[in-house]
Amino acid sequence: MAAAVLAAVLVAVLLLLARGGPAAADGADMEFLFTGFAPGNVTTTGAAVVTSSGLLQLTNETNEVFGHGFYPVPVRFRDASTGAPISFSTTFVVAIVPRHDDAHGHGIAFALAPSITVPGAVAGKNLGLFNTLDNMGQIRSEVVAVELDTAMDTEFSDINDNHVGIDVNSLVSMKSAPAAYVNVGTASLINFSLVSGNLHQVWVEYDGASMRLEVTVVSPAGKPRPAVPLVSYTVNLSAAVADDTYIGFSGANGAASSSHYVLGWSFSLGGGRAPDLDLSKLPSIPSLRTKKTMPQLLIIIMFLVAVLVLLLVSGAVAVLVIRRRRFAEEQEDWEIGYGPHRISYKDLHAATRGFRDVIGAGGFGRVYHGVLPRSGTEVAVKKVSHESRQGLREFVSEIASMSRLRHRNLVQLLGYCRRRGELILVYDYMVNGSLDNHLFDADRPALSWEQRVKIVRDVAAGLLYLHEGWEQVVVHRDIKASNVLLDADMNGKLSDFGLARLYDHGSNPQTTHVIGTLGYLAPEMSKTGKATTSTDVFAFGAFLLEVACGRRPMERNDDLDSPGLVDLVLECWKAGRIMDAKDPKIGKCDEDDLELVLKLGLLCSHPDPRSRPSMRQVVKILEGAEAVPETPPKDLGSNNRLFYGYIDSFDEFATIFPTSETTVTTQPSSSHSNDELISG
Repeated sequence: MAAAVLAAVLVAVLLLLARGGPAAADGADMEFLFTGFAPGNVTTTGAAVVTSSGLLQLTNETNEVFGHGFYPVPVRFRDASTGAPISFSTTFVVAIVPRHDDAHGHGIAFALAPSITVPGAVAGKNLGLFNTLDNMGQIRSEVVAVELDTAMDTEFSDINDNHVGIDVNSLVSMKSAPAAYVNVGTASLINFSLVSGNLHQVWVEYDGASMRLEVTVVSPAGKPRPAVPLVSYTVNLSAAVADDTYIGFSGANGAASSSHYVLGWSFSLGGGRAPDLDLSKLPSIPSLRTKKTMPQLLIIIMFLVAVLVLLLVSGAVAVLVIRRRRFAEEQEDWEIGYGPHRISYKDLHAATRGFRDVIGAGGFGRVYHGVLPRSGTEVAVKKVSHESRQGLREFVSEIASMSRLRHRNLVQLLGYCRRRGELILVYDYMVNGSLDNHLFDADRPALSWEQRVKIVRDVAAGLLYLHEGWEQVVVHRDIKASNVLLDADMNGKLSDFGLARLYDHGSNPQTTHVIGTLGYLAPEMSKTGKATTSTDVFAFGAFLLEVACGRRPMERNDDLDSPGLVDLVLECWKAGRIMDAKDPKIGKCDEDDLELVLKLGLLCSHPDPRSRPSMRQVVKILEGAEAVPETPPKDLGSNNRLFYGYIDSFDEFATIFPTSETTVTTQPSSSHSNDELISG
């Protein structure tokens, strides 16, 4: 008898292994209850961990990370015989603890996803569940989620920065509502904050017959469950998700961070309500920082200060007048829309130790390193002088474009300030400086090819977002190595949007002044005066060759008859030895990969804008999803000389400084000074 039982067990194990792992659960067979977690209860990826106390911690106080915690066995939400969706019920308790009172991560989501790792997903506003290709529903991601969203992203039509939403294959919620619940006793609507650090209990119910998905919340957890759901939506889960779907949680941080916790979770598939959670058995979250003791201490200090002020009134008044004059700021009507991003001059003065730590300089002014006193965030502070009339236009352009752009490969604009003769922009600090320094500074270690191609892909992804991923088309107009900054992990981020221009998708860009940097300017710019996505692609091609060859598109001492970088690479290709053009400092590398980048750089630098690829094609080629289109070298022409041929068509007042780092603009010399020329 024992032998027969053992044989049956072995057969079952062999059948399980033959199917490749645990089978998907369906029908009423799926039910579990976790009052706290053990490592085997969920599979964690990214920043997520199961703590020793039994918490599922999705993220910690690290910026730009996400974490997943999924039940390890897939679930089938489709009836095998009828194809109809299957009902389910789940409840869970979560908490979101921000690192700082005035800045926090992007929130937490209960998700149905096609895999435990959710390939391609990114942090920040994408909640670790989507990426730039599928976050607007452009492709079918097979992700359905209930989001507790703690950041407002206008491109996703978010109603505020504290809401609950239902997402179906997109971050644009099908239904959403501010975080609130109906009080059982008074029937009144009670609002609450998702980032308060309190425990929130959430119920998600799905009825397969009516296809109705309902979300109910209460905070703090332990209050009676409201009879009325907060949000609901009709969705056919059998069609919206994969056959084998994983259930679990995702949390994400962006430029600021929160710790996202799940304390308990129960789930039932096939009908019936999920088992109740006994809140007394749940693990505790780490204690919040003792910030509440500060106000009392502050009152005592203020009282002592008030006594001293009464004794020294005349001296105190004089000090206040001097300080107000010293930190006086300016504000005009056009700035009202950007008010939330304004940072006081006083805070910036303290952050930069009186603007002493210079980390960069250019025609626009100087850049300083600083640490914001309230949050401790490292920043780069860029000062632009009012003396340049072009400087004010650049300043307004950077605020208008960058204040709303969010992408991991764009340097984030954190805020700004205006004070008398100064315009000030505040960015994320990039500890490794500009790519230009790493390529051309002999005192720095040479970048490996793996580092270079990673940076190239990063910049391409950022530029694709500018061209196609936002509500408007953003044309950067000044892509070059000195405008690519590197963070601590050597990730490339595109910066300096002072020359950027925006226009609506499907519309034509307006004619403007020819402006940019010699060697990166598309030849058609001199005739049309229009900055387009194609002119950005041309500059990106010059950037590709610059990175691969370790040489600027035009050297400072080049005259008009000297061959530029495009000509040199083209001649090597025609001679059948294109690899001779590579930077000798690269050393051994993947030559096929390097040859692809060189040919792609030439293709992007094609003199005919109609023959250049789009940035979406460029990204696919760099990722190996597409091959470089076959283009004979003879068809590429001589781009630099072609550019100089176009100079004859410039306005008679065009002013050009033919150096490798000079911006070109056409302005009437009779009414504008050299301050109109901006050097990047």
